[in-house]
Amino acid sequence: MAANPKTTSRLRLDEEVREIDAGLQRAKKREFFDLKQRSAVRVQDVYQSLLDFKPQIVHFSGHGAGDDGLELEDEIGKMRLVSTEALARLFELFASDVECVVLNACYSEVQAIAIAQHIPCVIGMNKEIGDKAAIKFATGFYSALGAGESVEFAYRLGCNVIQLDGISEHLTPVLKKKLGSIQSGSLKPKTKNPPP
Repeated sequence: MAANPKTTSRLRLDEEVREIDAGLQRAKKREFFDLKQRSAVRVQDVYQSLLDFKPQIVHFSGHGAGDDGLELEDEIGKMRLVSTEALARLFELFASDVECVVLNACYSEVQAIAIAQHIPCVIGMNKEIGDKAAIKFATGFYSALGAGESVEFAYRLGCNVIQLDGISEHLTPVLKKKLGSIQSGSLKPKTKNPPP
């Protein structure tokens, strides 16, 4: 899911989705992934996508506002803040399906901490992150998942890909895990019929 309201600075969200998709298409275990994209995301688009697709991974690209929440769009494309508490309660409702949430948005660590009360693995950003670093992180993260690696390994590779590219923001992504979770951070593949 991506949101870049008209009243916020422009992000390269299409490039991020393209890189994620390209990495998954090259992946050894690509048959386990079915990428569904939603742009200009409004509040109702978030919960409707969770209802419709029952995803194991939810990826949000856009702007974060720290303690104030995440920036989605309203009906006319302007910024609408969604509170941390509301997001945490939403993911609590979908905790039986969602195993990982990636908040590729500036200052989203506070949301990651709140959502990790209900979801096994949540990644947020502890400060501002530039477009290039956000894209590099996503590329490394999904390449590793597509190769069958655990979420924790994929997170570490995503951070390392930022560093390998010479970008100093490799410590910006942070992984939060649900307390008491005995999960190792690996996703359980859902059975999916391979394409004919």
